[in-house]
Amino acid sequence: MAIKIRLARGGSKKRPFYRIVAADSRMPRDGRFIEKIGTYNPLLSKDNDSRVVIDTERVKYWLSKGAQVTDRISRMLEKLEILEVKTRSNPKKGLAGKAAEERKKEKQEKTNLTENDKPSGTDLPELEKTDQDKHPESKPDNVPD
Repeated sequence: MAIKIRLARGGSKKRPFYRIVAADSRMPRDGRFIEKIGTYNPLLSKDNDSRVVIDTERVKYWLSKGAQVTDRISRMLEKLEILEVKTRSNPKKGLAGKAAEERKKEKQEKTNLTENDKPSGTDLPELEKTDQDKHPESKPDNVPD
């Protein structure tokens, strides 16, 4: 019989509450379990002491019997320093997806096109300023009053 230390969901809709249990791996998630080891309430703040409550002696007992822990439970036990911290490496997690890459390429192409369309200031000769440009308040000579 393979034993797992895992979460069993309780609580109502949109209000999760988990029991940390030692259960046979063949049993359903919320089904029959061997022993309740602790509780986990994700709605509480992370610095709250009652967010994760675990009976460490019973966890050590089940681990000595060969129980496997799920990923979430192993992270909790690592924080409590019951298990040693595993090095996790997921280099693809930070990469953008295909759609985001395409949007990025389109945006770069647009900016490259607009930069090429704009004339640079050094290529154009300086235009002579007319009297109207120098004094915009004054009326041009050829406009009747």
